[in-house]
Amino acid sequence: MTDPKPTTLSTHVLDAEAGRPRVGVPVRLARDGEVLAEGATDDDGRLRFERELSPGVHRLTFEVDTPFYPEITVAFRVTGDQGHLHVPILLSPYAFTTYRGS
Repeated sequence: MTDPKPTTLSTHVLDAEAGRPRVGVPVRLARDGEVLAEGATDDDGRLRFERELSPGVHRLTFEVDTPFYPEITVAFRVTGDQGHLHVPILLSPYAFTTYRGS
């Protein structure tokens, strides 16, 4: 029997209005109210967190500062057997979409 892969996380913020990645978005990763990691999206709008995630509900908070949304929080569940998770945001001034990416 093999051990499950550690669960890791990345994200990507795409600006639908501008048609390009959103650079420099501050992102915070938390679990049970404790901040686990923080960073900002790179020149390609991406951020990879360099830590393994334990099972439970985690939250990503994106400080997007659009005309309507000052921030977006996405809650997601880690089960411990998922390997890598990718949680992207497709952003416009008055809407956003998220999904489990690959």
